[in-house]
This record gives sequence, structure tokens and C-alpha cells, in this order.
Amino acid sequence: MRRRRLHPEELDLWHQVARTATPLGPAPSRPKSAQQPAARTATPPPKAQQPLMPFALGQGGPRSGPAHDVLPGLTDRMAAMPLNMDRKAFGKLKRGKLAPEARIDLHGMTVDRAHGALQGFIFRAHGQGKRLVLVITGKGKRSDEDGPMPVRQGVLRHNVPHWLSIPPLSGLVMQVTNAHNRHGGGGAYYVYLRRPR
Repeated sequence: MRRRRLHPEELDLWHQVARTATPLGPAPSRPKSAQQPAARTATPPPKAQQPLMPFALGQGGPRSGPAHDVLPGLTDRMAAMPLNMDRKAFGKLKRGKLAPEARIDLHGMTVDRAHGALQGFIFRAHGQGKRLVLVITGKGKRSDEDGPMPVRQGVLRHNVPHWLSIPPLSGLVMQVTNAHNRHGGGGAYYVYLRRPR
């Protein structure tokens, strides 16, 4: 098949289109005589790539950053909580001089069951005008199975202060602190309730 020659106006149109088109790939190299000297621009030299460090199979990568658990311990978090009640009464509370008016034992309950039981208990105690109640969680037991996810010892012990600090219980609770040894020590909490309105 014989190619048709372009008319001068078609050739002119083609040159106009070619000047405005953006190439899809790298431009083909032209002979040196046709190349024009490139304008000098202040482009930084390409960065040298870091060489790969030798490694052995099974070798761990370099450690960076802190260890996994950056949350302070439960005792430190409880000590850092702001004091919302009378300082003198709080001192008596910490020394075990105030007797709880009611208590609930959450030992052996699942997290869901314990959460519901705690809410019901706090609502009833507040409705009855009680001010100081004792919530027994136990210290928790170590899990026999070491799974891939770390689990804190004493799930209820860690969850109860959080549950008491969020709605709907946060509006009824004035103060939460670890119980004195005579009332359960690290496995129980004193919960000081607000006065009913």
C-alpha cells in the first residue's frame, strides 16, 4: 500500500499539534549536532542510596522507639487522679477508717457481666443515698496461655476505674481509690458517691 503525502496545510496542522503535545515516555535521543545546549538550572545532585546492611536469616531489625507498654502502671494512674472530695475525709478513707456502706464482689464474672452488675450496683447505692461503697475485683490471675496479644493481669481490676470514669456512672461518682488492706487492698476499690439531688 502506498502512503499518501500530506498537503501543506495538513503538515502545518501536524507541526502545531506536535509542539503542544506532552511526550508519554523519554524523548528519543537526537544526534549531538541537533541538540541545543541545555539551560543551566540549580538542580540538586541525586541522593546517594544507602547501601543495604548485611543480615542473617531470622535476625531481628534494629530496635527503635520505646518498648510496647508505655501506659503507666495502675497504681501510678490511680495516684495521679485529681482529688474531688474533702482532703480530711480522703485521708480517713485511705487509712481504712471509713466503713463502706455497701459492697459488690465481681470475682469470677465475665467482663460484660461485671460491667452490667457494677452499673446496677452503683445506681442502686446512689439512689439509696449511700456515699461510700466497696467494689471488689480481685487482683486477677496470670493467664496460663501466652497468646500473640499481651493481656494485662486482672482485667476487671483495670476496667473498673475506667467504667466509673465514663457515663453513665461518672455523674454519680466523686472519687475512686484503692481500698485499704483491711478491705481488700489492691484487689478492691473505694467508690465515693456524690450526694443525690
